[in-house]
Amino acid sequence: MDTLKNKTLLITGGTGSFGSKLTEHILKKKIPVKKIVIFSRDENKQHQMKLAINNSKIQFVIGDIRDKTTLRNSFAGVDYIFHAAALKHVPSCEFFPMEAIKTNVLGTENVLNVAHELKVKKVLLLSTDKACKPLNVMGCTKMLMEKIMLSKIKNKDSKTVISCVRYGNVLFS
Repeated sequence: MDTLKNKTLLITGGTGSFGSKLTEHILKKKIPVKKIVIFSRDENKQHQMKLAINNSKIQFVIGDIRDKTTLRNSFAGVDYIFHAAALKHVPSCEFFPMEAIKTNVLGTENVLNVAHELKVKKVLLLSTDKACKPLNVMGCTKMLMEKIMLSKIKNKDSKTVISCVRYGNVLFS
Protein backbone atom coordinates (compact mmCIF):
# COMPACT_ATOMS: atom_id res chain seq x y z
CA MET A 1 0.00 0.00 0.00
CA ASP A 2 3.00 2.30 -0.41
CA THR A 3 1.36 3.62 -3.58
CA LEU A 4 -1.22 5.35 -1.35
CA LYS A 5 1.40 7.06 0.82
CA ASN A 6 0.76 10.82 0.97
CA LYS A 7 -1.95 10.53 -1.69
CA THR A 8 -5.42 12.04 -1.69
CA LEU A 9 -8.14 9.45 -2.27
CA LEU A 10 -11.75 10.09 -3.18
CA ILE A 11 -14.44 7.45 -2.80
CA THR A 12 -17.68 8.04 -4.69
CA GLY A 13 -20.49 6.38 -2.78
CA GLY A 14 -18.10 6.60 0.14
CA THR A 15 -20.76 5.99 2.77
CA GLY A 16 -21.88 2.71 1.20
CA SER A 17 -20.75 -0.77 2.18
CA PHE A 18 -17.61 -0.78 0.03
CA GLY A 19 -16.59 2.84 0.69
CA SER A 20 -16.99 2.63 4.45
CA LYS A 21 -15.08 -0.68 4.63
CA LEU A 22 -12.26 0.69 2.45
CA THR A 23 -11.98 3.77 4.65
CA GLU A 24 -12.02 1.63 7.78
CA HIS A 25 -9.32 -0.65 6.33
CA ILE A 26 -7.03 2.26 5.39
CA LEU A 27 -7.34 3.77 8.85
CA LYS A 28 -7.01 0.42 10.66
CA LYS A 29 -3.85 -0.49 8.72
CA LYS A 30 -2.50 3.03 9.34
CA ILE A 31 -1.80 3.57 5.65
CA PRO A 32 -0.29 7.07 5.55
CA VAL A 33 -2.68 8.72 3.10
CA LYS A 34 -2.80 12.49 2.89
CA LYS A 35 -6.59 12.66 2.82
CA ILE A 36 -9.69 10.56 2.11
CA VAL A 37 -12.63 12.38 0.55
CA ILE A 38 -15.96 10.65 1.18
CA PHE A 39 -18.21 11.72 -1.71
CA SER A 40 -21.84 10.76 -1.21
CA ARG A 41 -25.32 12.18 -1.63
CA ASP A 42 -26.54 10.63 1.63
CA GLU A 43 -26.12 13.28 4.32
CA ASN A 44 -27.44 11.03 7.09
CA LYS A 45 -24.90 8.29 6.35
CA GLN A 46 -22.18 10.94 6.17
CA HIS A 47 -23.19 12.25 9.57
CA GLN A 48 -23.21 8.72 11.05
CA MET A 49 -19.83 7.94 9.48
CA LYS A 50 -18.39 11.23 10.76
CA LEU A 51 -19.49 10.33 14.30
CA ALA A 52 -18.09 6.80 13.99
CA ILE A 53 -14.78 7.85 12.41
CA ASN A 54 -13.41 10.95 14.04
CA ASN A 55 -10.30 11.49 11.93
CA SER A 56 -8.83 14.72 10.58
CA LYS A 57 -7.76 12.99 7.34
CA ILE A 58 -11.38 12.37 6.37
CA GLN A 59 -13.25 15.05 4.43
CA PHE A 60 -16.95 14.67 3.68
CA VAL A 61 -18.50 16.07 0.49
CA ILE A 62 -22.20 15.92 -0.28
CA GLY A 63 -22.68 15.52 -3.98
CA ASP A 64 -24.03 13.43 -6.81
CA ILE A 65 -22.01 11.89 -9.64
CA ARG A 66 -24.69 13.19 -12.00
CA ASP A 67 -23.43 16.75 -11.35
CA LYS A 68 -20.18 17.55 -13.20
CA THR A 69 -19.66 20.87 -11.40
CA THR A 70 -19.65 19.18 -8.00
CA LEU A 71 -17.33 16.49 -9.37
CA ARG A 72 -14.89 19.11 -10.69
CA ASN A 73 -14.83 20.91 -7.34
CA SER A 74 -14.37 17.62 -5.46
CA PHE A 75 -11.77 15.98 -7.76
CA ALA A 76 -9.33 18.92 -7.70
CA GLY A 77 -6.07 17.67 -6.15
CA VAL A 78 -7.21 14.03 -5.96
CA ASP A 79 -4.70 11.31 -6.87
CA TYR A 80 -6.92 8.20 -6.83
CA ILE A 81 -10.65 7.70 -7.21
CA PHE A 82 -12.51 4.60 -6.06
CA HIS A 83 -15.82 4.80 -7.94
CA ALA A 84 -18.38 2.87 -5.87
CA ALA A 85 -21.41 5.16 -6.30
CA ALA A 86 -24.24 3.33 -8.01
CA LEU A 87 -27.82 2.24 -7.77
CA LYS A 88 -27.29 -1.38 -6.75
CA HIS A 89 -30.63 -2.74 -5.62
CA VAL A 90 -32.15 -4.86 -8.38
CA PRO A 91 -35.82 -4.04 -7.55
CA SER A 92 -35.15 -0.28 -7.43
CA CYS A 93 -33.44 -0.40 -10.80
CA GLU A 94 -36.31 -2.44 -12.25
CA PHE A 95 -38.93 0.06 -11.05
CA PHE A 96 -36.85 3.15 -11.92
CA PRO A 97 -34.70 2.14 -14.91
CA MET A 98 -33.99 5.70 -16.06
CA GLU A 99 -32.62 6.58 -12.62
CA ALA A 100 -30.29 3.57 -12.85
CA ILE A 101 -29.14 4.73 -16.28
CA LYS A 102 -28.58 8.30 -15.06
CA THR A 103 -26.50 7.15 -12.10
CA ASN A 104 -24.74 3.96 -13.19
CA VAL A 105 -24.10 4.88 -16.83
CA LEU A 106 -24.13 8.67 -17.21
CA GLY A 107 -22.77 9.28 -13.71
CA THR A 108 -19.84 6.96 -14.42
CA GLU A 109 -19.15 8.77 -17.67
CA ASN A 110 -19.11 12.04 -15.71
CA VAL A 111 -16.64 10.59 -13.19
CA LEU A 112 -14.31 9.36 -15.95
CA ASN A 113 -14.53 12.57 -18.01
CA VAL A 114 -13.84 14.84 -15.04
CA ALA A 115 -11.04 12.57 -13.79
CA HIS A 116 -9.40 12.81 -17.23
CA GLU A 117 -9.98 16.57 -17.39
CA LEU A 118 -8.36 17.12 -13.97
CA LYS A 119 -5.56 14.58 -14.62
CA VAL A 120 -6.44 12.26 -11.74
CA LYS A 121 -3.76 9.53 -11.68
CA LYS A 122 -5.99 6.47 -11.32
CA VAL A 123 -9.67 5.56 -11.22
CA LEU A 124 -10.87 2.17 -9.99
CA LEU A 125 -14.47 1.37 -10.92
CA LEU A 126 -16.55 -1.09 -8.96
CA SER A 127 -18.72 -3.28 -11.10
CA THR A 128 -20.72 -6.38 -10.26
CA ASP A 129 -20.94 -10.02 -11.17
CA LYS A 130 -24.36 -9.12 -12.60
CA ALA A 131 -22.66 -7.25 -15.48
CA CYS A 132 -21.71 -10.58 -17.02
CA LYS A 133 -24.71 -11.80 -19.06
CA PRO A 134 -27.06 -9.26 -17.44
CA LEU A 135 -30.65 -10.33 -16.79
CA ASN A 136 -31.92 -7.16 -15.15
CA VAL A 137 -31.63 -3.39 -15.43
CA MET A 138 -28.98 -3.13 -12.72
CA GLY A 139 -26.77 -5.67 -14.48
CA CYS A 140 -27.33 -3.97 -17.84
CA THR A 141 -26.35 -0.55 -16.49
CA LYS A 142 -23.20 -1.96 -14.88
CA MET A 143 -22.34 -3.74 -18.15
CA LEU A 144 -22.75 -0.41 -19.96
CA MET A 145 -20.56 1.22 -17.30
CA GLU A 146 -17.84 -1.31 -18.16
CA LYS A 147 -18.27 -0.60 -21.90
CA ILE A 148 -17.87 3.14 -21.25
CA MET A 149 -14.75 2.39 -19.23
CA LEU A 150 -13.32 0.36 -22.12
CA SER A 151 -13.99 3.18 -24.57
CA LYS A 152 -12.17 5.61 -22.27
CA ILE A 153 -9.20 3.25 -21.89
CA LYS A 154 -8.79 3.30 -25.67
CA ASN A 155 -8.33 7.09 -25.47
CA LYS A 156 -4.54 7.27 -25.75
CA ASP A 157 -4.51 11.00 -24.87
CA SER A 158 -5.50 10.33 -21.28
CA LYS A 159 -2.87 10.07 -18.56
CA THR A 160 -5.52 8.73 -16.18
CA VAL A 161 -5.22 4.99 -15.58
CA ILE A 162 -8.65 3.38 -15.46
CA SER A 163 -9.33 -0.09 -14.12
CA CYS A 164 -12.33 -2.05 -12.94
CA VAL A 165 -13.10 -4.85 -10.55
CA ARG A 166 -16.24 -6.92 -10.42
CA TYR A 167 -17.43 -7.00 -6.85
CA GLY A 168 -20.01 -9.63 -5.89
CA ASN A 169 -21.44 -7.90 -2.84
CA VAL A 170 -24.57 -9.94 -2.21
CA LEU A 171 -24.22 -13.41 -0.76
CA PHE A 172 -25.58 -16.12 -3.07
CA SER A 173 -26.52 -13.61 -5.78
